[in-house]
Amino acid sequence: MAERRGSTDPYPPIADYALIGDCHTAALVSRSGSVDWCCMPRFDRGSCFGRLLDWERGGHCTIAPAGLDPDRTTRTYLGDSLVLATTLHGDDGELLLLDCLVCDPALDERHRRLLRIAECRRGRVTVDVHVAPRFDYGDVRPWLRREGRHVTSAIGGDDALAVVCDAELEHGEHDLRAEVVLAPGERLRLALTSCPPERLDEQLAAAADAAQLDAALERTLAFWAEWAQRIRFDGPDAAAVRRSALTLKALTYAPTGAIVAAPTTSLPEWIGAGRNWDYRYSWVRDSAFCSRSLAEVGADEDADRFRAFIERSAAGHAQDLKVLYGVGGERRLAEQQLDLAGYAGSRPARVGNGATGQLQLDTLGELVNLSWRWHRRGHAPDDDHWRFLVSLVDEAAARWREPDAGIWERRGRPLHNVHSKALCWAALDRGLRLAEECMRQAPVRRWRSERVRVRAAIERDGYDRRRGVFVQAYGADALDAALLLLPMAGFLAWDDARMVRTTDAIRERLGQEDGALLRRYDTAGDDAGEGDDGGREGCFLACSFWLAECLARQGRHADAREVFDRASATANDLGLFAEEWDPAAGRQLGNFPQALTHLAHVAAAIALAQTAEG
Repeated sequence: MAERRGSTDPYPPIADYALIGDCHTAALVSRSGSVDWCCMPRFDRGSCFGRLLDWERGGHCTIAPAGLDPDRTTRTYLGDSLVLATTLHGDDGELLLLDCLVCDPALDERHRRLLRIAECRRGRVTVDVHVAPRFDYGDVRPWLRREGRHVTSAIGGDDALAVVCDAELEHGEHDLRAEVVLAPGERLRLALTSCPPERLDEQLAAAADAAQLDAALERTLAFWAEWAQRIRFDGPDAAAVRRSALTLKALTYAPTGAIVAAPTTSLPEWIGAGRNWDYRYSWVRDSAFCSRSLAEVGADEDADRFRAFIERSAAGHAQDLKVLYGVGGERRLAEQQLDLAGYAGSRPARVGNGATGQLQLDTLGELVNLSWRWHRRGHAPDDDHWRFLVSLVDEAAARWREPDAGIWERRGRPLHNVHSKALCWAALDRGLRLAEECMRQAPVRRWRSERVRVRAAIERDGYDRRRGVFVQAYGADALDAALLLLPMAGFLAWDDARMVRTTDAIRERLGQEDGALLRRYDTAGDDAGEGDDGGREGCFLACSFWLAECLARQGRHADAREVFDRASATANDLGLFAEEWDPAAGRQLGNFPQALTHLAHVAAAIALAQTAEG
């Protein structure tokens, strides 16, 4: 379903953006040839181009033909890659714009390179170049220094860029500009390389020439093509699954194996509302889901690197486990507001995430489940990992009776969330199975006893016998789309009659557009914080894909396909999903692209393919 443009100009719709990445950081490129979001050298550093969150102050890097006609713009990724090819039409011809973040082993994690190559395809095109870096989320305007005819340095605070361009750039006080006429086949190259300011002279001395930049583009294409060869999926949705898998790979941080929830911060769950969060960190739960999806399409190595990252970051013990981490394993991620206008006026913009201090009991079960799935693929836990697993299961046994913030990270009163309780049950159940199958010592008597108690409590207090459905929390009538995950945790069979009734109730109660798209839960507003506009939000796309997977596993293939296709239609023209969707306005909402949506899309496609074969 094509996204309908609203009245939020000059901010483009979220779906107008494309992702480029290098497994260290990412950038968003608009249909008009503008890089409006880029943080270097890491996903969670301050932005150097941040117009996405403040059109006046945020900064951008634009390459476009004079007289751009945005309605004629087309774009694609080159093969199975994160190299973006945008065809732009201007007054006098056609321009092909190639954009990537360079994948090059010669660049260490402190040096990342944004490469933009404009090539005239038809006519004689006048190309307008405008580079306006604004460091630290727009707070720092750069000191620009001409280092040579084609080389410029931009410095501010602890940020620096080495700017190399085929054309001689005109220096303003804080901006760089050029106007270049290209004939057919001619190229204009622009490279911006991040580095620590104290290393800038070294970087400038090694500035790449045209041939080296062209070669960097080819190496980047080769990197993605080689990785894509690992993907194994032959179902009817193979092309879309490959794009989701590539997107998930792009959201990994190569040095550690962390997986970010999204490469953006503060894109609103409702335009003009205050539910805007920073997702540029690695959530235990989301990343465990991601590892499952990557492993199921053949990317086992990437899947296991996250398991090792979490074990290291938690210092090998469950009591030191956090809900989320910085991509380097950082634990202190204090939330603060930025003095920015916000996307389409949706204040406040935020960095950091206050959920890091919450109790979310489901993370214990997800981590044990992750190790269980890895074991089922033939990998037994070693001694150190087994000690970590024992601590996770012990923690679930000790704390399952407590209320928590749950999967949706409520900032209000903690609840006895049924999903969280079921994941504590899963931690105990998988722990017992691992102990038996791997012949490991564990307090199995206590674990078995607690496993029985957790199930009894859920079936007594988390199940509405009148309706025959599981509910969001003990004593509540509300439904929660997270209940669709109960079979994935092993708590119920997919076709258990209670699960079928719960699935139908969620589809009816939480559904939009004939039940194809779901909200998260039906008590929106009870956890709204200051400026949250009563908790308004769109349909949560991961939930819709969970519904499709659930229906497929229950043997209701036609219903599953309908839900899957309607949810899939919310992707933009490049196959990228946001966090949420506004059915009335027909637009993407929330941080973009969202790993949780892409991994749920992969899982649902696999379920459809497997059930169709049966």
